[in-house]
Amino acid sequence: MRKFGVFIVVLLGLLVNSCKLESKQTKEKETIESVSIDLNDIVKRGKIRVVTDYNSTNYFVYKGRPLGYQLELLQALSNTLGLKLEIIVSNDVDKNFNSLLAGEVDLIATNLTVTRNRGHKVAFTEHHCVTRQVLVQQTQSNDPNTSYDKEIIRNQLDLGGKTIYVQENSSYVNRLRNLSNEIGDSINIVEIPDYEVEQLIALVASGEIPYTVCDENLAKINLNFYDNIDIETAVSFPQKIGWAVRPNSIDLKDVVDNWLINFKKTNQYKRIYRKYFINKRSTHLVNSTFHSIKGGKISAYDAIIKEESKRFNFDWRLVAALIYQESRFLPEVESWAGAIGLMQLMPQTAASFGVKEITSPQDNIQGGLKFLIWLNKRFEKVIEDPEERLKFVLASYNVGPGHVEDAMRLAEKNNKNPHIWEDNVDYYLLNKSKPSFYNDPVVKYGYCRGEEPFHYVTDILERYTHYKNVIVD
Repeated sequence: MRKFGVFIVVLLGLLVNSCKLESKQTKEKETIESVSIDLNDIVKRGKIRVVTDYNSTNYFVYKGRPLGYQLELLQALSNTLGLKLEIIVSNDVDKNFNSLLAGEVDLIATNLTVTRNRGHKVAFTEHHCVTRQVLVQQTQSNDPNTSYDKEIIRNQLDLGGKTIYVQENSSYVNRLRNLSNEIGDSINIVEIPDYEVEQLIALVASGEIPYTVCDENLAKINLNFYDNIDIETAVSFPQKIGWAVRPNSIDLKDVVDNWLINFKKTNQYKRIYRKYFINKRSTHLVNSTFHSIKGGKISAYDAIIKEESKRFNFDWRLVAALIYQESRFLPEVESWAGAIGLMQLMPQTAASFGVKEITSPQDNIQGGLKFLIWLNKRFEKVIEDPEERLKFVLASYNVGPGHVEDAMRLAEKNNKNPHIWEDNVDYYLLNKSKPSFYNDPVVKYGYCRGEEPFHYVTDILERYTHYKNVIVD
């Protein structure tokens, strides 16, 4: 059944290719204008919006933790700029270019090969690495009835007449077209929509397609997952891999260029590159059940989290993000303050919500969700927007509703909005450890170590966003 589905995808790819070539060439002649958004606008916004692709190297979740080569680079960049990082996920190259030019994102952070044709649309940053494109083929066929050639191709001249399947609108398409001219023979290039590079490598390994092309550093990673693929035949010279910004984002490009030039010299960059492209100890992660690509599980308790979240009308990924923050999915962990279990319930809180066995994952999650519902009801009359209210609920789950309500009263007293979290109530909760704040007459619950709930809310919501990006609901 799987092979039939792949056949349909491949057939559609062939039909789409033949039909759209003329319109594609017409579009390339059009002048593409982009909106005018530069560094000052991004700084005023307070966050940089970046699109990256979801695969086993650039961006994924492992055991509840967001990871990836591109993600770690972007986190280092955003920390340097003092900006929040908003990640958007898309493996569609054309869509990413359009989103950039339309101002929906500020930066494309994928493995973009720096080419002259693409340089007419976007401005490339300083490259973050150098690699070359290689042919991915089987070392031997798993299927004795396959019609694909079994002889390994080593000479690029032997690609004449062959069919190679590549990601639609990728740099591999242009490289193969140029290579076809260079060898003086036709190469049948099939662009596959909706399939990412690693998915095509998997199809080569299973014998469902004969060849694909990808960057060598990514190909080397996939050698650890498939013992029957060959990646030794290069189809390009070494090429620069970079990010892209809008052509008129001059200041942003200058800042990112300077940062990359300096960052590549650091031990931090070397550690990140080794972690994802060289260190074989990291490659076992992809075959794990708890890798978002292969296993698709966040934790060993996903089934219970889903079941209980559905009962109480919560997005299970939000609950999982909270549990990771509280216990790292360890059901018998106990905090210094006496909180116990996956959702770190205090014994008295657990008792008040009918939790029978506090270390039981199911009972603990039920109690935690009942507590969240109770907190939500406490705030819903004064904060109508459910997304905004969630921030108050999360902070209260961590530190108690009394301290959050103190921060709301402080905000109102100081002409801030007591019903808005960011840059309003969160500021007063953050500073509630200072005498000038907790001794204020409107404060009822006294001292609070406000830094913890301040970061608690941010961390959970960021993790929740990552889960939504890569984990199916």
